[in-house]
Amino acid sequence: MKYAKIFLHILFIIFLTILTQVGGIIWIVTLLISNRFKMKKRYIFPFIYSMANLIIIPPMAAYFGRVRLPVFDKQIQPRTILYPLLFRNYVTPQLKITLLDVSKKLAVKGSQLTYLDANFPFFNGFPLLPHLSHNDGKKVDISFMYTTKNGKPTQQKPSVSGYGVFVNAAKNITATNCINNGYWQYNLAKYATFGTINHVYFDTKRTKTLLKILLQQPSTQKIFIEPYIKTILGLENENKIRFHGCQAVRHDDHIHYQIK
Repeated sequence: MKYAKIFLHILFIIFLTILTQVGGIIWIVTLLISNRFKMKKRYIFPFIYSMANLIIIPPMAAYFGRVRLPVFDKQIQPRTILYPLLFRNYVTPQLKITLLDVSKKLAVKGSQLTYLDANFPFFNGFPLLPHLSHNDGKKVDISFMYTTKNGKPTQQKPSVSGYGVFVNAAKNITATNCINNGYWQYNLAKYATFGTINHVYFDTKRTKTLLKILLQQPSTQKIFIEPYIKTILGLENENKIRFHGCQAVRHDDHIHYQIK
């Protein structure tokens, strides 16, 4: 029984590390405090985790060149509170400045910037799964814009996570070709919605405006969306908007944005 508990703790530490980068360390600290002071882990862990998220990790991350994206700002927000809670909303200071500038320009047009996964607080090269490249603070996923059934602009998104609901799956010939060529993971995002909650529709006008603003930023390096989305939006001549390759997952549910 003792070894089984140790094994379960190890598995939980690995799981938390993969999910949040720092959660495994927080669980180790919880175990140490629990054993030393005979306190229940279910009380200690939420407290330490909250303190780490709000107070401890941000200044430490700054030392490593990472800063948090805003959580409750009116102009830029995460799709769900889970992204900041899981320490997945960290970027370089330059990327934060860029996104704040983009959000201000969108606000003038009556829109809000919604981000999804960004990066972890520490260390270049540490993978933020399931993403392949969100490991240096210079990448962030951004939500498309949507309208209601009546064509009215809305800040609602079609899924809880912001991923997995595709604009027009039938038109995505690239996805079909990738999957037929053995890249089975290409379609996995459809299992990452965590629930579809809103009946909204792809807003071509505001999404194109968002992409144009991103392209105007001097620090912009690459933007990944599906080729057919690029065609729908009339952005075929924009060289910085590229196809991400079959080794990734499909990008007709969000924008991948990265700076130099």
